[in-house]
Amino acid sequence: MRGIQITEYVKGPKELKVTELPDPKPGPDDYLIEVHAAATNFFDILQIQGKYQNQPTFPWVAGAEFSGVVLATPASSKTPRFPVGSRVFGASQGAYATRVRAREHDLLPVPEGWAMADAAGLFVTAPTSYGALVLRAGVRSGDWVLVHAAAGGVGLAAVQVAKAFGATVIATAGTERKREVARAFGADYVVDYRDPGWPELVRKLTPRGRGVDIVYDPVGMVDKSTKCVAWNGRILVVGFAAGAIEKVAMNKVLLKNISLVGIHWGAYARFEKDKIPVVWDGIRKLIDQGKFRGTVFADQEFVGLESVPDALLALGSRGTWGKVVVRIPQPGNSKL
Repeated sequence: MRGIQITEYVKGPKELKVTELPDPKPGPDDYLIEVHAAATNFFDILQIQGKYQNQPTFPWVAGAEFSGVVLATPASSKTPRFPVGSRVFGASQGAYATRVRAREHDLLPVPEGWAMADAAGLFVTAPTSYGALVLRAGVRSGDWVLVHAAAGGVGLAAVQVAKAFGATVIATAGTERKREVARAFGADYVVDYRDPGWPELVRKLTPRGRGVDIVYDPVGMVDKSTKCVAWNGRILVVGFAAGAIEKVAMNKVLLKNISLVGIHWGAYARFEKDKIPVVWDGIRKLIDQGKFRGTVFADQEFVGLESVPDALLALGSRGTWGKVVVRIPQPGNSKL
């Protein structure tokens, strides 16, 4: 196979090289997948630099999210969920390659009618946003929801989930293009978070200026968001894409009866496994109802493993929107 193997940490994506490698050797519980598309994530950039919390033992193949076709099923299973030829998506170390091995619990069927590229970016963003808004914040019809970094991967997923549940969505984004994208995915209003007065702008959009019911924050804008959240509002702490773990003036939390709610989707496999199928069933229903679609960045195309460095650089520049996905041509590849 071909892949991007890491034998020592690199300074950045430009140093990544595609080489010929032995095919992965599946264990008794592993599927072997032919990779048709691989999605990029910020943690991929950190991992190749040795800065991520999970660092494999050298040598290892970079990348995590993918979609593809099952080539071989687990030797330990007489009735595998995904027979040879199944179209699947998921996450497993080694996605920046033409083949990857994965466990059954890390795979899901590609939605009917979806392109491989769209499915490649589903595994991380969709359940994070659905879990945050539905499980943790209890979003419902009539809510006003503020989504920060709304044109990002989790942001566009959050916009779609909130709209599907009948909420009115205010989206923040830092460029006109990103605000345009947020609107295209369903945001009712858009606000430039670079405007120092954005909390007041958000508050004025809500009925009687009462503020929003839910704030979805993957950036680290909790403290300022307390200025535009309503009484009994919920602020979802999703991540810290701005690069710093902020400090919050807790008197504001007290005075408005605000709930600060964390969401760590990756930890559900350890603490609440029973919620994982519930979340994916909910996402599948939204997809079947036409209320949730893929969020692949379409302003630039990345094709072939050689384009992975450019895709990661584009992602790191924060000039992209949605999910930056690399299409990986394979013999007989179709519907990427």
